[in-house]
Formats: sequence, structure tokens, C-alpha cells
Amino acid sequence: MATGSAGPMMREEGARVVKRSLVVAGHRTSVSLEDAFWRRLKAIAAERGLSVNALAAAVDAARGGANLSSALRVFVLQALAQPSASGSSGRDAQ
Repeated sequence: MATGSAGPMMREEGARVVKRSLVVAGHRTSVSLEDAFWRRLKAIAAERGLSVNALAAAVDAARGGANLSSALRVFVLQALAQPSASGSSGRDAQ
């Protein structure tokens, strides 16, 4: 399917970068992620009974040298690769 567009693989609104403020380790920080990642991060937090701030803090604590935005994207991709207990397929991240 070489039509020159992303077609059904990516919706434009999901690719829009959104900057949000989070509180991580007691400090306010701004994080820029694509809207699709924010939506999935919020869903993962809800599935785990956490706030987005608490989930971001957990990712932050384990991220090593990666920047927080990159660490959050990788976390979401890893979470999507694992079957969830709730049976969610993670399709809302597309």
C-alpha cells in the first residue's frame, strides 16, 4: 500500500505532540509526547490504579540516563507488547 500517506496505520491527531506538566519526585516538569502516547499512558495508569503522575514517577525512577519523554514512550511500547490482565489490546494508541 504505497499511496504516500500513512493510511489506517496512523491517525494525524495521534501524532500531534502535546506538552503537559507532571509532578515527578516532588518537582514539576514538562513532558512532550504525541497524543497517542498520552492516551495510552493514561489508560495504563488507570489499569494499574495509579495517577499519571505516579506512573511517570515510577518510570522516572527506573529510566537510567534516558530523558523522561523517551523513557515514557519506551514504557508504553513495552506495555503494549505484553498481554494485559484486563485483556485490553491497546488499539487506542494508534
